[in-house]
Amino acid sequence: MSVKAFELVPAVERHLLMGDKARINIECIECCGKHLYVGTNDCFVHHFLLDEVPSPKGKPSYSAQKLLHKYLGLKKPVAELRAASALERLIVLCDGVLFLVDMVTLESVPSAAGGGAKIRGVTTFCVNENPVNGDPFCVEMGVLSSRRRTVQIYMVYEDRVQLVKEVNTPEQPCAVSLDGYFLCLALTTQYVILNYNTGASQDLFPYNSEERRPIVKRISREEFLLAAPGGLGMFANAEGASQRAPVSWSEGVIAAAVCFPYVVALDENFVTIHSMLDQQLKQTLSFRDGHVLQDFEGKVMLASTKAVYVLVPLPLERQIQDLLASHRVEEALVLTEGAQRNIPKDKFQVLHRRILQQAGFIKFGQLHFLEAKEHFRKGQLDVRELISLYPLLLPASSSFTRCHPPLHEFADLNHLAQGDQDKVLRCKKFLISYLGEVRGTDAVNGCREDVDTALLKLYAEQDHDSLLDLVASDNCCVLADSVPWLEKYHKYFALGLLHHFNGQDAAALQLWIRIVDGELRDATRSDLYDYVVDFLCCSSNMEVVWKYADWALQKDPTTGVHIFTRRPACKGQPEVDPDEVIAYLEKHSQALLLYLEHLVLERKIQKERFHTHLAVLYLEKVVLLLAESPRDEGRLTKAREKLQAMLRESSLYRVKFLLGKLENSENLLLERATLHGKLEEHDEALRILVHELRDFPSAEAFCVWASSGRDAAYQRRLFHLLLAVYLDGALPGEARAPRGDGSEMEMAAVDLLNRHGEAFDAVRVLRMLPESWSLQLLRPFLNRAVRASMHASRTAKIALGLARSENVQLLHDRLKERRKPIFVSEKKGCHLCHNTFSEPDVVCLPGGVPVHVHCAAQRVRDSPTKRQLANSSNHT
Repeated sequence: MSVKAFELVPAVERHLLMGDKARINIECIECCGKHLYVGTNDCFVHHFLLDEVPSPKGKPSYSAQKLLHKYLGLKKPVAELRAASALERLIVLCDGVLFLVDMVTLESVPSAAGGGAKIRGVTTFCVNENPVNGDPFCVEMGVLSSRRRTVQIYMVYEDRVQLVKEVNTPEQPCAVSLDGYFLCLALTTQYVILNYNTGASQDLFPYNSEERRPIVKRISREEFLLAAPGGLGMFANAEGASQRAPVSWSEGVIAAAVCFPYVVALDENFVTIHSMLDQQLKQTLSFRDGHVLQDFEGKVMLASTKAVYVLVPLPLERQIQDLLASHRVEEALVLTEGAQRNIPKDKFQVLHRRILQQAGFIKFGQLHFLEAKEHFRKGQLDVRELISLYPLLLPASSSFTRCHPPLHEFADLNHLAQGDQDKVLRCKKFLISYLGEVRGTDAVNGCREDVDTALLKLYAEQDHDSLLDLVASDNCCVLADSVPWLEKYHKYFALGLLHHFNGQDAAALQLWIRIVDGELRDATRSDLYDYVVDFLCCSSNMEVVWKYADWALQKDPTTGVHIFTRRPACKGQPEVDPDEVIAYLEKHSQALLLYLEHLVLERKIQKERFHTHLAVLYLEKVVLLLAESPRDEGRLTKAREKLQAMLRESSLYRVKFLLGKLENSENLLLERATLHGKLEEHDEALRILVHELRDFPSAEAFCVWASSGRDAAYQRRLFHLLLAVYLDGALPGEARAPRGDGSEMEMAAVDLLNRHGEAFDAVRVLRMLPESWSLQLLRPFLNRAVRASMHASRTAKIALGLARSENVQLLHDRLKERRKPIFVSEKKGCHLCHNTFSEPDVVCLPGGVPVHVHCAAQRVRDSPTKRQLANSSNHT
């Protein structure tokens, strides 16, 4: 899990510090900008100017220039140094004495009048990096005393220090760190956090300061790093809670620092670097005689007893790229997201997107497609970066060039798969899925042509079901690339759809016709002929329709005629002139017949020429079938039924014209009778039916049909006419049969009376019937006639009685209205003047409304009728 996060660079070599003096050791260091101060065990403070030197190889290096050194005169090691740059002072702890030194001259600062610049009996101190005092020329400081269990808060000025607060502690504190009002203390047996403003205290966890050196380090606002038992670096905030997981370092850690997102720890032999993001050990540097580790404004410095070094962090981008190069995607992403606080927002967004894209390609190469897709989506990947891995998928017209520096290490898909065809297939399926998801999103803005063309090629190659949906819907496929690709994989039907989408209907139809005719091989649709007919039916390009309709009609007239019969009547669809279609279909007799049936029977167009034309076609078909030898009786029967239905139901065809065509046809007598009926030549029609055809049921049916929609008198006249034919007629060439001989005609007459007795005038029929007929023969007719007569008589009587009753009721209501009283009282008012009545004389208006006599007279005088009469006469 290692990563190179820092480089250890020498800053101050031994010879610059102590020359040939072997016994001089470094005790403490302090850095302020480029100024480095080193305290030694011989009570000297050395001042260096530290400059970073650019290296041609990109590796950092430092040059140190010694400016000054100064003996402090206490003959003890310098224990601690802290810079107060705003005051140009160094705060120095030496031999338990805390005092101020000029940063430039290293001379001790004399005490100001009325105040001291030295504090005695100090074991350690810390500077408040989050001061609560608003004075920029004042430094807040926390001091631990060797004689009392207290923490003292001082304000450090240019020439004095001033005690402002003293906080008692339950045990002797041995380490302190200060942030705002919060003191984080290492006591003898435990760590605590104190708020010296409110006095609130929070115990953290136990710790034995006699066994190990405690570490209390402020790392950010109200957050501290502590050395915990078990070799743990614990984080604690001002409330005493830990918002980060601890890092596991060695038991012998003597110092620690934070350079986000890393925790740097120093022990006797090593410098260890842990990530604050995932708590993993990232780097270990060998470092013997380590003595001091300190971070100064983001710069981490450490010192052995003889030299000073800078721990230079490598750029985060380089660290992340190293992790990605090792395919440690999760760590790289964690480090990237953790670095957000240290990078400007715009720059971070660019960096984060690129890292996500690189991570996506790493996961793609590992065939972890779900993770790859998620990284691509979050990283807003230009989808062409992925498509370009697949040879020949991008159209030749694409201007895309890969990102530089590259996002991945693959030349193409073949390089990635290394000949493994299963891997190639899985990658293609992933690309199909991914392009299908992003196709309709903003991720493909500006590159729809590249995406749709690549998707079409993949669909065609993989025989994917979505190919037809793509080419038939809104798409940006490049024709120049798509046509040869679809032809290569025999996707001619899809190619036709693509031509249609691009407004090339003629090219599409040519392809489909070649498939139907067997010139091209494509089994996409087994019903392609029907599809072509539907396509022509819905096409708005009538030039194309007229061009290819002939092919469809020759292939199958029954289906081909749908081009004209099923055209949708919608806005934007051109109207087709039926006369033009009829003229076009003259050479396709069957299609013409079907089209005329569509016009007459389905659309119910009421035009004589269409009805006549259809009837003539029906008649011609019957004549042809009659002329066949042998006859197909089944087809002939169906054809005659259609003709007869047309002749009966239509009232628009030219009757005499058709009758002329049937004049010499002895096989179509029933049709001739129907035509005579249309001309209301009922006697001739019945003659044909009775005497020539001897078809008595048809004769009765003729009477029913001819009288439908007419009044009862018309129907009665027809039935009496038929009865007369039965009773008085004779077959041609035969003598009239005597009455009552039981001939076939008389039996037909009896059956007619018994079946349709309600249509006859019974009295008239009785006068017509031969006297020799028995009552038993006519019993059904007579029963029905008597019953009908009695029913009519009784119904009339009931109607008369109801009318009389209604008249009596009306007379009663009228009389009742006339005798109805009018109530007048002093509480009621006149409806004209609204005054109450004072006497019983009133006039009643229509509706029984009482008014004053004078009000009624006034109303009559004011009426328009009265005024008109007054102009012509004085008489009222």
